[in-house]
Amino acid sequence: MLFIFMFSLGQLHLVVHYIRAKRSEVNTPTQLKELPTVTVQLPIYNEKYVVNRLIDAVAAFDYPKDKLEIQLLDDSTDETVDIIAQKVTEWKTKGLDIEHIRRPDRVGFKAGALQYGMEICKGEFIAIFDADFVPTPDFLIKTVNQFEDNTGVVQTRWGHLNKDYSILTELQAFGLDAHFSIEQSGRSHAGSFINFNGTGGVWRKQCIIDAGGWSADTLTEDLDLSYRAQLKGWNFKYLEDCVAPAELPVIMSAIKSQQYRWNKGAAETARKNLWEVLRSKIKFSSKVHAVFHLFNSSVFVCLLLASILSIPMLFIKDANPKLELIFDLGSIFLLGFFSIAFFYWVASKQTNPMNTKRHFFRIFPMFLTVSMGLSLHNGLAVLEGLFGFKSDFIRTPKFNIVNKTDSWKNNTYVKPKINLLIILEGLLSLYFVGGVAAGIMLNDWGLMVFHIMLALGFATVFYQSVKTISHA
Repeated sequence: MLFIFMFSLGQLHLVVHYIRAKRSEVNTPTQLKELPTVTVQLPIYNEKYVVNRLIDAVAAFDYPKDKLEIQLLDDSTDETVDIIAQKVTEWKTKGLDIEHIRRPDRVGFKAGALQYGMEICKGEFIAIFDADFVPTPDFLIKTVNQFEDNTGVVQTRWGHLNKDYSILTELQAFGLDAHFSIEQSGRSHAGSFINFNGTGGVWRKQCIIDAGGWSADTLTEDLDLSYRAQLKGWNFKYLEDCVAPAELPVIMSAIKSQQYRWNKGAAETARKNLWEVLRSKIKFSSKVHAVFHLFNSSVFVCLLLASILSIPMLFIKDANPKLELIFDLGSIFLLGFFSIAFFYWVASKQTNPMNTKRHFFRIFPMFLTVSMGLSLHNGLAVLEGLFGFKSDFIRTPKFNIVNKTDSWKNNTYVKPKINLLIILEGLLSLYFVGGVAAGIMLNDWGLMVFHIMLALGFATVFYQSVKTISHA
């Protein structure tokens, strides 16, 4: 609980910096006299549903064609290969410099593909987009003009093509909007490290080379390279007003695969880079923010442990009245909850200025509840990362789902199965129902809301997981 509390205060500090940044916001693009050559890298692995949409969007960039190169870094093993080949031929006949690049093997997964493409690319700058993105035509003009002499990366805000598809997509958008508004802007204003988010951004090629290139020894190659580059002295710039639209996962199994990669990868990156951060010459406050940034996924481990132990604590407290004061002192951690609530309130106000109250009070309780329900899944991913258990890069299946009438049920990439983790999530839901009963029995109401949210959270994750399996 202490770690969660300290993390919450760190988030509150970012809110303060975000508010200051908005008050003093002045965005003056460099306006380069001569536009540089840009390579657009599209790392692809079995994306037959969305790859045409992506290629067409990138091909429509409002950028001089003689200074634009597009690399399809295709590691696919299915009909995606033929779809890409046909689309590349189509755009080549229209005079576009676009190449279909096939590696001899899939070593290093996405990081390996990006490194392979970088070593043969023409561009001084490299824009990267995952398969579920649909960038707007003015993306390169907006971003490339933001580069100054020591700027290594310009990262943009993710938009959401299917935010209103379901409650699951709404909750994901709510969490991502907070990251892309408060965290990225707040850290940037505080002079702390920010991160390239894997897609929707532009790198200076020399920055990648200087930082040691792409590495596949973590599942978040983007976060890893971001820290190595900033430790080398490169500056990162975040553009909140430049949006790169993307598609959100629509089913629980896809959300879990994405969350697993993000949380385990963050822990692996922390394990790899923490010592370098601590021994660097950056200011102390930036080191503190970097520690919480690298270990933010560890909140799930702390939340899981605190949740499971909270029910035995009810009985310990009941059997030892003398400990009442100690338990009462624990209520100070409620300040952490209000810090987090304020964090998401400010983010909601920024992304939904016309309907903030209704949006926040409808989504925030559900967001917290489902986040609690994911604590077992995400917490185990973090522990694997911290203790060095390696696993392959598991892609998040894409669907090309934008409208509520679209269906994912014929998606051949979705093959979820019942597993021990899903069963444990169902059992934990029952466990916290027991916690509610214990509170009633002991006439102790202090953790009642907490246990109700945990019961509902694990039940929701369990139900959505089983629902995916039954419809696959």
